[in-house]
Amino acid sequence: MNSDQIKGSVKDVAGKAQRKVGEAVGSTDQQVKGALTQAEGKAQKAVGNVREAAKEASRKI
Repeated sequence: MNSDQIKGSVKDVAGKAQRKVGEAVGSTDQQVKGALTQAEGKAQKAVGNVREAAKEASRKI
């Protein structure tokens, strides 16, 4: 795992938690912020996955 995969996973979980708290307290603002953080985390994790795949592919050459 690389740093983008780890940071992306953390942001994904944090965003999910923030969204759930927003739902629990009825805060649309917190729900939106949580969803954005979650999306950012998923994107960062995807970047990390691509970097990791490229690294693995270069090792095979």
